[in-house]
Amino acid sequence: MTLDIITSDNLAPCRHGFFTRRGGASSGVFEGLNCGTGSTDQHEAVAINRARVAQALGVEAPDLMGVYQVHSADVVTVTAPLTERPKADALVTRTPGIALSVLSADCQPVLFADHKARVIGAAHAGWKGALGGVLEATLEAMEALGATRENIHAVIGPCISQRAYEVGPEFFEDFIAEDPAFARFFVNGANGKFLFDLPALGLYRLRTAGVGAAEWTRHCTYSDPARFFSYRRATHNKDADYGRMMAAITLNSHDDTPGL
Repeated sequence: MTLDIITSDNLAPCRHGFFTRRGGASSGVFEGLNCGTGSTDQHEAVAINRARVAQALGVEAPDLMGVYQVHSADVVTVTAPLTERPKADALVTRTPGIALSVLSADCQPVLFADHKARVIGAAHAGWKGALGGVLEATLEAMEALGATRENIHAVIGPCISQRAYEVGPEFFEDFIAEDPAFARFFVNGANGKFLFDLPALGLYRLRTAGVGAAEWTRHCTYSDPARFFSYRRATHNKDADYGRMMAAITLNSHDDTPGL
């Protein structure tokens, strides 16, 4: 099956993609393109899936870089292929031929590009990482490589939308304690609960930080089981585990090479 890849004009000409679950070798609850090495899926199937992503990006499988995601604000600057996965939630590089990747299954996968400086980044931003500053930390790491904030384009890929993200009053109160203005990301739900707008928080943090452009692809992972994995949906279904989707970006050798 052909891979299903969501792209953005704001990230072209960098080769990039928010890969959906379609087109993979996994089966069962992982059916499709599960790229999560931390899942209980068969290792061979995950390796095949990751190799398909690398091929689509035009890089070798060992050059597809990722981190051991821990919902932090830590960023890794990549100058050569990593020999192990450091604990972090974002990566940046200005080295062509290296693809940066993050995994998600409701959290925000965010890809960054400064086309003029030829610096790229990728971040995994759930509510904890976004609140903790992982997006701003990624921008700072890109600037350290020569990027200019107003030239950086950032795109949030498929993630859980507000209509599917029900949270309790304690969650709401923790956010308001951080900043009363964060009330804008909540609406009242049923039975005293709230609905939380994760991508709106991501866009707010990016725009407040001064990026040149920020957008969300407007795909909800929870609401489309045929296309996306979702941790929350798997939990509601009492599934034993869940698949992870990959978002990745790489610099081309030449600026005029089209994106995926």
